[in-house]
Amino acid sequence: MELLDKTINSYFDIWLGPRDPRVKGWFLLENYTPTFVFSVLYLLIVWLGPKYMRNRRPFSCRGILVVYNLGLTLLSLYMFYELVTGVWEGGYNFFCQDTHSGGEADMKIIRVLWWYYFSKLIEFMDTFFFVLRKNNHQITVLHVYHHATMLNIWWFVMNWVPCGHSYFGATLNSFIHVLMYSYYGLSAVPAMRPYLWWKKYITQGQLIQFVLTIFQTSCGVVWPCAFPQGWLYFQIFYMISLIILFTNFYIQTYNKKASSRRKEYQNGSTATVNGYTNSFSSLENNVKQRKQRKD
Repeated sequence: MELLDKTINSYFDIWLGPRDPRVKGWFLLENYTPTFVFSVLYLLIVWLGPKYMRNRRPFSCRGILVVYNLGLTLLSLYMFYELVTGVWEGGYNFFCQDTHSGGEADMKIIRVLWWYYFSKLIEFMDTFFFVLRKNNHQITVLHVYHHATMLNIWWFVMNWVPCGHSYFGATLNSFIHVLMYSYYGLSAVPAMRPYLWWKKYITQGQLIQFVLTIFQTSCGVVWPCAFPQGWLYFQIFYMISLIILFTNFYIQTYNKKASSRRKEYQNGSTATVNGYTNSFSSLENNVKQRKQRKD
């Protein structure tokens, strides 16, 4: 295993250049193998889990879901606060910020972004709960793609560009996750479900997040600094892929459902109109029959 890690690391050093020494020896960052293995196990569970649960009763998981979502809500709130204060303390430039000019604030950002990377491993549990509860319709291509890629992408980010311009997308995403995991935590309590109305707006917020991240990343391309350009182009490409997938999800989930409800309402109205028409016709026929009997 050690030989494999050294071989992989040497290839990465050739392709991507030297790593940032500030994260040397940090948990899960020294070698890529653990992150890769976790990702493969995740995909195996996504594939085999529904097959295993097919003839079994779904688990409720209600209590643990409340605790899990509350924990991620608090972690996301912590990361958002620390990132905002770190950016402020380091005087980060919105248009382009390199990885070595923020002083102590850079180390603060690096420590928080490690937690952000680690949170992507914790978030694998989102899918596992879907499997256990047999909510297989929620295990979409978008869901699996997003979860499986984020952990891997952030392993590379943490090793080569662990601060500087990398802060923006993580800050926005942490804020969105405060809203999202608080929603999921509350929705695990049946009595709260009738009062939860903002799920649609969370998806809209995610789409706005991706657009803003593309804009901010593009600023680093137009007005470059010492931040590596290759990472900026990769982030733009990745954000575009998420916009495409999330837009498709939004259309399928909300626009088509709204259209379906409108059709049902129109059909119901037509049935009502027909009912009145039929009743009126029946009444008219009865009157005619009475007139005929009187004659």
